Amino acid sequence: MSFDYQKIRAALYREARFLDDLQWDEWLACYTEDVTYWMPAWDDDDKLTDDHQSQISLMYYPDRGGLEDRVFRIKTERSGASMPEPRTSHSVTNVEVLAERENEVDVRYNFNTFSHRYRITDQFFGTIYVTFRKVDDRLLISSKKIVLKNDYIRQVLDVYHV
Repeated sequence: MSFDYQKIRAALYREARFLDDLQWDEWLACYTEDVTYWMPAWDDDDKLTDDHQSQISLMYYPDRGGLEDRVFRIKTERSGASMPEPRTSHSVTNVEVLAERENEVDVRYNFNTFSHRYRITDQFFGTIYVTFRKVDDRLLISSKKIVLKNDYIRQVLDVYHV
């Protein structure tokens, strides 16, 4: 099966827009139930950690339930780190298809996110690796690995930063 490059880009742009527009339910709908969502950390030797169970990760959710819990906390103002909610602007660039299988496609892309809160604007950037799974007529994210390149930051990271 060949995947339509335009549909892949549209799915990435849509997910970014949902974050920018605080459309949390729509954002969650971009993911499969069994999604793995992972942001490894950089170790003291400036190498990415490669095991979320035995090494530090900046974020790790083993399935969509973890993302749903995070969104619940944001929406119900039970997340002090997210109050007030930051204003964000996500850019998606350099979208590459890495591999295709019967109903999945691996994609690599770069991101740049501006986040404004408390009269301060922060910038986050890096590379994201996603696997899309075709479900009915939709492309849903079944795996997401975020490589944050500017990991020396002054605040707690959250899903809307990347």
